[in-house]
Amino acid sequence: MTVLAQALDAAVDTPRVDWLAIAPETVLFGAAVAIVLGRALARRRPLVDEASFLTALVGVVAAGVFTFVQWVVVDGDGPYQAIAGMVAVDGFAVFVRTVVLIATFLGLLLSAGYLRREGLEAPEYHALMLCSATGMMLMASANDLIVVFLALEILSIALYVLVAFDRRRVTSQEAGLKYFLLGSFSSAVLLYGIALVYGGTGTTNLTRIARFLAGTTLLEEGVLLTGLVLMLVGLGFKVAAAPFHMWAPDVYQGSPTPVVSFMGGATKAAAFAAILRVYAGAFELYRVDWRPAVWALAVLSLVVGSVAALVQTDVKRMLAYSSVAHAGYVLIGVQVGNEAGTTAALYYVMAYTLMVFGAFAVVTVVGRRGDRRHELADYRGLAGAQPVLAALLTLFLLAQAGVPLTGGFVAKLSVFDAAVDAGQYWLALVGMLAAAVSAFVYLRIVLAMYAPEDDGPAVAARPVRVDLAAAVALAIAAAGVLFLGLLPDVVLDFARDATQLLAAGGRAGA
Repeated sequence: MTVLAQALDAAVDTPRVDWLAIAPETVLFGAAVAIVLGRALARRRPLVDEASFLTALVGVVAAGVFTFVQWVVVDGDGPYQAIAGMVAVDGFAVFVRTVVLIATFLGLLLSAGYLRREGLEAPEYHALMLCSATGMMLMASANDLIVVFLALEILSIALYVLVAFDRRRVTSQEAGLKYFLLGSFSSAVLLYGIALVYGGTGTTNLTRIARFLAGTTLLEEGVLLTGLVLMLVGLGFKVAAAPFHMWAPDVYQGSPTPVVSFMGGATKAAAFAAILRVYAGAFELYRVDWRPAVWALAVLSLVVGSVAALVQTDVKRMLAYSSVAHAGYVLIGVQVGNEAGTTAALYYVMAYTLMVFGAFAVVTVVGRRGDRRHELADYRGLAGAQPVLAALLTLFLLAQAGVPLTGGFVAKLSVFDAAVDAGQYWLALVGMLAAAVSAFVYLRIVLAMYAPEDDGPAVAARPVRVDLAAAVALAIAAAGVLFLGLLPDVVLDFARDATQLLAAGGRAGA
């Protein structure tokens, strides 16, 4: 028998696949494949569009059911690792998956009317959104740096196409190209950082990294620390943290607005999940080394995002710079690095997802056909023509400003409280000042909507039609923002339980 034959006959040692551990991602990706197959086989476009929309919604709901089952298992038996330790099934993954599924469900509802209004092909859009959500959910449960990178590429490649989805608009094509080029560069930086971490520890598994660092004293830490910095740069790009935010204003302005509403919250949730699991989990013992870098990113994001938004006249660019500032608030929780900080960061991600979706949902409707009317002047008179839309946008903007009785207030209060308890007084002070500056930005939009007629012509005086799916999405987002503000303990307890990170331990699974 030849050597080749002996090799073929030899048993291959492969990990047993725990399908429950990856059931949400499998269902979402399966729905995306079903949509693509349906698009290829069916001929009647209206029927295909409706079928793809329903298939996407069913896929999201089914993924939500499996996520709930995972929570029941984790709550009863404790967190565990699966598929040779590459995937973590814990409360942290369940929380972030929930955020991603909420953003995906609302994004699908908002996109239904937009795609019809703009005359765009729906099946491909729905499939790409599900593929991107699959990568985001996988990133939430990734317990290996290679899985983190693969998940990042899955979510990013689909987003590149979604950003450039409107082929008739040059701004959409330009935004897609910019996002692709800068995103590819950031992915390369992240991959190089992973390679250096592997060189410094001998593994890419987060649990093994934590155990290695706990039992080994490194005489030369340069390679490992350089890898940590490069990974933070790559992930910082995805959360639009300054100074890695350069792509955000142009991409937000040029992208189809429903895409921005989806990526604004869901992408941040997935990327922050990776940051928390890697840094607060695997590299907790190196907090002294990485916390100063996160401190600097938080301060820069707060200052740049708040100040740069002041001079913008395009509402989408204003909200883009606002997203940079919000990344700074979440980074405050990351920088604190303890259970309270992680809880505050997770709660902020949930609240921000609902707030930013609601704001961009209103922007989608006000943009009208062509998705071009996004100047501040285009909102003048909106309160008179569309009082409900104006009231909803006011709610979402004031929530982002941190007005009491909204989710934004509790989110900001949580990160500031965590920072003060940890002795990070200067960081909390910078956050409070940035919140005051950002409030002026949001009030500019509110004042434009409610400006009296003698201040200028009512540009938005012509009413706009809100389709049923978009109305439902807006109602859910508004209810969520108010619920998080009035009954925050429900989600805070969920976030507190979700801080059971698996990178530093957990019972072994399949």
